[in-house]
Amino acid sequence: MNYTEEELKTLIAGIGKPDPRAMDEARKRQAELAKPPGSLGRLEWLGIRLAGITGRVRNTLEKRDLLVFCADNGVVEEGVSSAPKSVTLAQTVNLSRGKTGGAVLARRFGCRLRVCDVGVDAEIREPGVIPRKIARGTRNLAKEPAMTREEAVRAILTGAELVRESVRDGAKAVGIGEMGIGNTTTSSAVLSVLTGLDAELLTGRGGGLTDAGFEKKISVIREAIARMKPDPDDVPDVLSKVGGLDLCAMTGAFLGAAHERIPAVIDGFISVVAALCAFRMCSDAGAYMIPSHASREIGYRIASEELGLPPLFDLEMRLGEGSGVPVAMTILDAACAVMNEMATFPEAGIDDGYLDPIRADPRSLGEETEGGR
Repeated sequence: MNYTEEELKTLIAGIGKPDPRAMDEARKRQAELAKPPGSLGRLEWLGIRLAGITGRVRNTLEKRDLLVFCADNGVVEEGVSSAPKSVTLAQTVNLSRGKTGGAVLARRFGCRLRVCDVGVDAEIREPGVIPRKIARGTRNLAKEPAMTREEAVRAILTGAELVRESVRDGAKAVGIGEMGIGNTTTSSAVLSVLTGLDAELLTGRGGGLTDAGFEKKISVIREAIARMKPDPDDVPDVLSKVGGLDLCAMTGAFLGAAHERIPAVIDGFISVVAALCAFRMCSDAGAYMIPSHASREIGYRIASEELGLPPLFDLEMRLGEGSGVPVAMTILDAACAVMNEMATFPEAGIDDGYLDPIRADPRSLGEETEGGR
């Protein structure tokens, strides 16, 4: 694969819009199913969204991959994380061995786990880790750009290629996760640039920080943005200056999923920032994204609102590792089961004429149930 700007432009140009015919047919089928209109809420929205993504009204997601991109971030030198850098390597290996929270949930709910090293600051000789290292971590964004633009583009395209490999192996859906100490700092910095909001409004404590550490984290982000002036209209520029290799690869994975016309499930804060990066690079890519859980990181809500994708559930999770993805996949399974297996009113032997007044007056349906509105 050519890791060039031209290849990135080709990838984006190949992303199409969701299938309007399939979505119309899915809406029609939802209206015919034996239930009050809108009574299954966002499961109905998911069924329609999946139809637009795949071009089919009836879908099954029996084979799905959780892609976890791992990388170190030079900014940890500034004391912005409670965990030492060595945890990135340890958890990358533990993920590949099925020992972490994200790995356990993936195994329990039928997601194949693919752990990819795009920038861990160590040589990894672990058969379960996919070696795609761009560099041994990024540079310290408090002192210089995190990476070159070429490295950022290469990492984006590496993420897209990993999705392409999953699809070739039969995956019908992917989820996008990460492992990288310091990546709540990089993600907050990227989100600050993309939204124009001050770092204090969208930066959290990550895995936990003292008050002094938290203030240092905010000041590092502010000063890096002020010094390097990343262009909010040029996502690779933003990522190369204040982002991370994991964040770049995740951005590419969202673009790759849209290109391959499969759903891409967002995990938590870092994942939703990567999704927003992909959306800013290609707005059509947003139609292929599926939210999962509400992260406890303060910036999650802001990025989620920018995407117009409220979370499907809130279990007060903040682990990362793609841990929300397998749980969300079970909800997608539920949406598929409704669309595929429920009886219509005629099949159930019910005259649905009693619903005509309700259908004629949308206010009678109660609250709006469609997410992503």
